[in-house]
Amino acid sequence: MIPYGRQEILQSDIDAVVGVLRSDFLTQGPAVPAFEQAVAVYCGAAHAVAVNSATSALHIACLALGLGKGDRLWTSPITFVASANCGLYCGAEVDFVDIDPETFNLCPQALERKLIEAERAGRLPKVVVPVHLCGTPCDMAAIHALGQRFGFRVIEDASHAIGARDGQNIVGSCRYSDITVFSFHPVKIVTSGEGGVAVTNDGTLAHRMSLLRSHGITRDPGEMTAESEGAWYYQQIDLGFNYRMTDIHAALGRSQMERLEAYVARRHELVGRYREELSGSPVTFQRVRADQYPAFHLFVIRIKAEKKSRAAVFQFLRENGIGVNVHYIPVHLQPYYRSMGFNPGDFPAAESYYREAISLPLYPGLRDEDLRKVVQSLKECLAQ
Repeated sequence: MIPYGRQEILQSDIDAVVGVLRSDFLTQGPAVPAFEQAVAVYCGAAHAVAVNSATSALHIACLALGLGKGDRLWTSPITFVASANCGLYCGAEVDFVDIDPETFNLCPQALERKLIEAERAGRLPKVVVPVHLCGTPCDMAAIHALGQRFGFRVIEDASHAIGARDGQNIVGSCRYSDITVFSFHPVKIVTSGEGGVAVTNDGTLAHRMSLLRSHGITRDPGEMTAESEGAWYYQQIDLGFNYRMTDIHAALGRSQMERLEAYVARRHELVGRYREELSGSPVTFQRVRADQYPAFHLFVIRIKAEKKSRAAVFQFLRENGIGVNVHYIPVHLQPYYRSMGFNPGDFPAAESYYREAISLPLYPGLRDEDLRKVVQSLKECLAQ
């Protein structure tokens, strides 16, 4: 089976992890700050906070921005559920903004229309979470301008997009957002095994996220409510979580960061070949502006064949040893969200996308002969 995504582990990665295993620190040692520094420097951000998953990063990002009961978070319905769940974790209400059918990302025009209606009703969001689907950046300049106009904060869910650029803007520089979140899951661009990083240019937000990731505990005398009793002393000053990243994971992530640009370049090469080979087929691709440089975590096509459903294509390819996948089932159609009152038809562009979308295998180690097999099998299926 050709998987839709796969990590690459080199000897240098193994050596980095073994170095930690032989050191004095398996966690809360020097590897995590080194990884954070590598991510922050690459993105051009002032601060980075590493945690055990991108989901955890989204959660503490929301808390750092003060999201809570009575507030609202809006995001795209075409994303992994964590982009919405992070709002529910904070006690906020969650709603969605429909996608642009060509970019597959949250539509700025739909966002503006919904904001105008929400302003009239007194139900504006406190936080909006644009998702850079497949590693292609959203129109962050437009979303930021709407944030300035309507007063919401922005968390970029860039779980797919480390290594991406939008014009001269590196995703993660936080030029148009308060916080950007990355994922380092094994199928992502680079991996730490499991892990996430939140980057920001705001020192106060970074400090709060750092506190929240480790139980809300401080050893800083300046933050304590009473005088320290000794070197052992600590205080819990907030309700935090055990979201820390281990040094083992951080060592792997830092080692992989050294190959980030090479991995993204290889993904561009593979996507270029897919697009060329499938030109003329009854499929459409995600629209990418000429000044954008996506990370291409995923390669999603939309099946436009009149006689072939997405389900039929999916089954044919799986039966022929090609591990295609679907990203994603619209979040508002999940049973948990249906129980909140969301219904089919609420976000028609997202639902249309879901009926047609399929993710083809894409990862740096994908062999040329495997790509040819994917293309030939897909063409065979669509011709039947």
